[in-house]
Amino acid sequence: MGWDAKDVALLKRLWAAGQSAAQIARRLGCSRNAVCGMLTRSGLKRGHKPPTARPKIRPPPKPRPTSSAALVRRVEKKVSRSTAEKQQPKEFSKQQLYAILAEAVRNTG
Repeated sequence: MGWDAKDVALLKRLWAAGQSAAQIARRLGCSRNAVCGMLTRSGLKRGHKPPTARPKIRPPPKPRPTSSAALVRRVEKKVSRSTAEKQQPKEFSKQQLYAILAEAVRNTG
């Protein structure tokens, strides 16, 4: 798109009014990228809004006095290999598996 003085003036006026680059592009009949390029070449920028939140910076919390009882941790129960082996799943016979399967088929039908 060829930019003449009238188009650039309209671009600057619409940008100052707060319209987006897409809205300006539709009005001028060009692409949004063309508008953004002209804004960059013209040195126009949208002002950034100041942050709305005002965070308070607090000092770090003071350490509490600790007693020796607070420092003691409970030791988790240890699991031996023999205990883990005892928790193996029960093995079924072929007849038991067929019975379980038949019951499952009856329940789904």
